[in-house]
Amino acid sequence: MTKVFMKTVLFALGLSLSHALATTDKHPNIVFIMADDLGWMDVGYNGAEFFETPNIDALCKSGMEFSMGYPGAANCLPSRACIMSGMYTARTKMWQPGKVAKGEPSLMRLLVPNQSNKRGDGTISSTTSLDPAVVSLAEILKQADYKTLHLGKWHLGKDGQGFDQNNTDGRGAGLEMDNRLYGDENVAEWMTDTAVDYIAENKDDPFFLYLCHWDVHVPINARKNVVEKYRKKLDSKTWSQDWDPVYAAMVEAVDVSVGRVWQALKDNGIEEDTLLIFTSDNGGYGGATFNAPLKGSKGGFYEGGIRVPLCMSWPGTIKSGTVCDTPVTGVDYFPTFAELAGASLPDAASQPLDGVSLVPLMKGNPIAERAIYWHYPMYLSGRVQVKPVYGTNRMYWRATPCSIVRKGDWKLMQFFETGSVELYNIKEDIGETKDLAVSHPEKADELLKMLGKWQVKANADIPTSLNPAFNSNMK
Repeated sequence: MTKVFMKTVLFALGLSLSHALATTDKHPNIVFIMADDLGWMDVGYNGAEFFETPNIDALCKSGMEFSMGYPGAANCLPSRACIMSGMYTARTKMWQPGKVAKGEPSLMRLLVPNQSNKRGDGTISSTTSLDPAVVSLAEILKQADYKTLHLGKWHLGKDGQGFDQNNTDGRGAGLEMDNRLYGDENVAEWMTDTAVDYIAENKDDPFFLYLCHWDVHVPINARKNVVEKYRKKLDSKTWSQDWDPVYAAMVEAVDVSVGRVWQALKDNGIEEDTLLIFTSDNGGYGGATFNAPLKGSKGGFYEGGIRVPLCMSWPGTIKSGTVCDTPVTGVDYFPTFAELAGASLPDAASQPLDGVSLVPLMKGNPIAERAIYWHYPMYLSGRVQVKPVYGTNRMYWRATPCSIVRKGDWKLMQFFETGSVELYNIKEDIGETKDLAVSHPEKADELLKMLGKWQVKANADIPTSLNPAFNSNMK
């Protein structure tokens, strides 16, 4: 039995009666625009000091701002897997590009797949491709008669996961070009041209447009005339940070794209028939931007690595100028889009969905309080270092093996290397400056127990073996 046939059977078994009896009303188009590595503080509506995002700001004002928007992971590959599968990384085993931990292996106390020992000790599974047997978001929408187009960065392997088209550069490049278009100063415009044409060609049928920008990922590069505009701006006054004019020009390229796609919906008379979403795949990269007042950066699990700009516009359905403070995460898009499309969900036994539908929130109604989770059993070095080498004061890591739970205003971080936890009240301490684990032991214990139960349920791989190559004398 082939994987494709198995997938079809599992999908058929998972058809729910409620979805089968969905109304025949026209379902909305869904346009999902995602920047790469754009930080929460990089957009104007969150207070960006130097960057200019007038279209994103206007889009946010026209609909709903999600002030606590999170991806399912802290970097690009796993967060995209969360969107397409509806499952947390603990289930997909997709941790980061390259498949192995990044950094000097001798500085890793726990044994995980790394550059020197790519298989580790066999307890940590790691892959860079989403299993073709997974019923993807595109596939459930196609079952509901949606046309589907993916443009831009993919990062989920060689399988296109059911999209009608996978066009990585806007000019017809297939998945073989994935990872090869970083820093191209023209690719944002090429993809937007195709998106605009696609909207015009499919305005009479429901469609899902998944537009994944390569910007603002490194290498930092942009059109020279736009860069010059920001160089002059940088020289015009004293700023709080040494902002990068080239990065600012890349931010503008994304913002212009958002504006053009939004205008295409208006020009074709389907703005009120379309849910338009803008977000980023993870927090801002510390080598290109500044995430303050958030702590940390892309790759880590303090707020700087996992809080992202997120806004949704749908005139007539989402009230303009509204703000939702409920934490939402990347695995929520799958059940949300399925509900909007009247689509059936996969069989929960083979593909348990970890998210919830955000449709009530869009309409101004609450959802039941729940916990959201992250899991990362690897190491990641980098520019913005928030963790030291074990047993030393040497700051080196962006992330060490950990699990995180957020419920309500509280966030607990469990670090496997040290066996320690940190507890923060995110509402009162956005910068995660005050660890409350000692002063609030009951809350820490409550969340740690909740996290442990989830780890078992989600089959989370937790490293336990010591790395024989670890240099314990490192100072």
